[in-house]
Amino acid sequence: MAEEAATQPQTSGEPDFSKKHALETKWTLWFDNPNGKQKQATWGQTLRAVYTFDSVEDFWCLYNNIIPPSRLSPGSDLHLFREGIEPKWEDPRCEHGGKWTAMVPKSNKQMLDTMWLHGVLGSIGEQFDDGEEICGIVVNVRPKQDRISVWTKTAANEALQTNVGRQLKEMLQIPDQAKIGFMAHSDAKRDDRRAKERYQV
Repeated sequence: MAEEAATQPQTSGEPDFSKKHALETKWTLWFDNPNGKQKQATWGQTLRAVYTFDSVEDFWCLYNNIIPPSRLSPGSDLHLFREGIEPKWEDPRCEHGGKWTAMVPKSNKQMLDTMWLHGVLGSIGEQFDDGEEICGIVVNVRPKQDRISVWTKTAANEALQTNVGRQLKEMLQIPDQAKIGFMAHSDAKRDDRRAKERYQV
């Protein structure tokens, strides 16, 4: 009798921690720390895939065991992209897209970590109306000003991109009066320093 009870599934209403909550798609965390300035031609050579996950539980296991952006050395980048998409302009699903970028002041390290977490949760939780448009999210840790960017697939669609930008501002709790800009990868590749933002919200 006791042996039979031990093999029966729990029916007492207690949570079953063995069950995982699946995400709609798999996501891969990438890390890049070139330890110094790199020329564009060699960009990506230090980029490494860290871990791929497909459930809420596996995400939190990863998140709770990595260094937060505020404690990374300047020059470091974290990229969280859908599985199968590399965080590179040349990737077929990125090459016709671009990125929305929010600047984060160095004076508030907690803000960087909070904004990164909110952006990550919004991305893997498919909180964007046009979720399939999202390739991934990036945090760039820099000496003077940090950046959080969301990469998208279709730079030419202004209405779609503007909607993504507005939702990103809401996720990151950026005030209405503050602006974030969208840069197409094709524009950035043509003239890295003087390329202009296509859209702002």
